[in-house]
Amino acid sequence: MQAKSGIVSRSVSSVSSSRSGSFFAKLMAILSVALTVVLVDSVSAEAEAANSKYAGIVVDAKTGNVLYSENADRLQYPASLTKMMTIYMTFEALEQGRIRLDTPVPFSAHAAAQAPTKLGVRAGGTITVEQGILGLVTLSANDAATALGEMLGGGSEDRFAQLMTAKAHALGMTRTTYRNANGLPNTAQMTTARDQARLGIALRQHFPQYYGYFSTRAFKFGTRTIRSHNRLVGSVRGVDGIKTGYTRAAGFNLVSSVQVDGKSIVGVVLGGASTPARDAQMRNLIATYLPKASSRGGSSALIAEAAPAPAMIVTPAPVMPQKAQPQVAKTITAAQPPVSAAAADLSLPHKGPLPDARYQVAETEVAYTETAQPKSDNPLVAQPMPAPTKVKTTTFKQQASLTAPKPAPASVQPDQADTTVDNVTTASTTPTSAGAASNNNGPTGWVVQVGVSPSRQMAMDLLESAKSKGGKALASAKPFAVAYAAGGDQLYRARFGGFDDQRDAVNACKALKKAGIKCWAAAQ
Repeated sequence: MQAKSGIVSRSVSSVSSSRSGSFFAKLMAILSVALTVVLVDSVSAEAEAANSKYAGIVVDAKTGNVLYSENADRLQYPASLTKMMTIYMTFEALEQGRIRLDTPVPFSAHAAAQAPTKLGVRAGGTITVEQGILGLVTLSANDAATALGEMLGGGSEDRFAQLMTAKAHALGMTRTTYRNANGLPNTAQMTTARDQARLGIALRQHFPQYYGYFSTRAFKFGTRTIRSHNRLVGSVRGVDGIKTGYTRAAGFNLVSSVQVDGKSIVGVVLGGASTPARDAQMRNLIATYLPKASSRGGSSALIAEAAPAPAMIVTPAPVMPQKAQPQVAKTITAAQPPVSAAAADLSLPHKGPLPDARYQVAETEVAYTETAQPKSDNPLVAQPMPAPTKVKTTTFKQQASLTAPKPAPASVQPDQADTTVDNVTTASTTPTSAGAASNNNGPTGWVVQVGVSPSRQMAMDLLESAKSKGGKALASAKPFAVAYAAGGDQLYRARFGGFDDQRDAVNACKALKKAGIKCWAAAQ
């Protein structure tokens, strides 16, 4: 029996040893894989830091201390990081009540023609503001960014870019210049790593009620499920956004916000050699400098805590153009970014009135920013944080009350369009050689205004571009710039004159709208 017992004992011991060996083998395999990932990330991060186009910065978002910096003030191309400012301006308009999450965003021919990545909405279609935000933070949709920019810029993406640049400078982003709303290549559109860190902090500090959108991992758009390009959200502890970007000239860019264990940092990587190298460098920066960040200091209101965003947000399909049928804005069940850690869902009441509307907004002036007291002691934002941009509008209405503006369909008969016009008296202007009128007040009769610019030459350039797209309706029109003062600044209204009556002016405006240029008619 002892012999048998010994055999059994050895057998059990052998089985136990085998199981133990199997467990340790698996454990060593897991550790080996983890070590390999760490080493690969480390090598990628070192290679990225040696990249000649590379620039980076890590800022303690509670104190403003710069924990790491390399080429942080060198001018670089922002690529799709540009959309961070487009979203900032959208959040600001939401906060001011100028738009709502369910406000329809029309797509002009210009917006619809933007290069991928894009939502693919046709000219004349609409999406909601919320769908636009989600399209920017996940897919980095260029067409949606342009459509939002045109809406917020009074019909002109160029004007919106001027507003973006003015806002950037007001935030202390003194080396940043914007030329479009989406970040597609433009050699004059430049920024720095430090400026992008400043913008990342401003987004969190100024709009905690909307900031949670940046952590969206996916959302439903019609029949499509669109997933986020930001691979660090959900894979690196504490990362709650913000934005990726890439063009061939810019390289691979990334701004990341991290909030964990009472510490908070914002990191920026510009000019990455590839997506994996860029992401590895950001992981390395987070792992290295988050432990060095302060868990104390800073205003309690500097950064609001936010609960994680859901895995997916569902929105209705976009409204596509239908012949001979008006566009109808659809109210959605919004998914809102949370305000505090206690907020478990993303339900957002649609607060704020719909903006008044007419044929077109009469004038959207170039923004000005009032001086405001700093919102924190953060040295990165040492310059006074501005109050929300105030965009002045002057509305001249006829007796009839009109509903919200609808995008022009692909083809409109003259008797189908809204013929509401504005009766205004313009300021004087000095004639220019580029086709301006020969008298101080410009041509008499009816005029068509296509925009407002900070200089006479820019106004004339805008008119020249519009005339090339207006066809026969503008063949005999006379372009001119009307000077006026706004908030102490000299601005110029870009207008076409020489129309004999209201019908000619309105038809010219229709032709411009078909070409994606918003305008309005007025009696001079």
